Amino acid sequence: MPRVPVGTIIELLAAVALIVGAVVLYRRRGRDDPRHGSQSAVLLLVVGAIVLIHSLGLLDYRPLSSEL
Repeated sequence: MPRVPVGTIIELLAAVALIVGAVVLYRRRGRDDPRHGSQSAVLLLVVGAIVLIHSLGLLDYRPLSSEL
């Protein structure tokens, strides 16, 4: 089983924390004013998604054999 670097685990945990925080903030804001959401929650969700994608290595550059 391959070892996962500690930095990757920390980055994954940070992404999950941001996404959970966004959901909590959005739901709380929805109860206060049901007609409007929370712009902060949406921003947290987007940042969390980008951090999650980065931590999974989907933004790493992997050149094709023809590019080498």
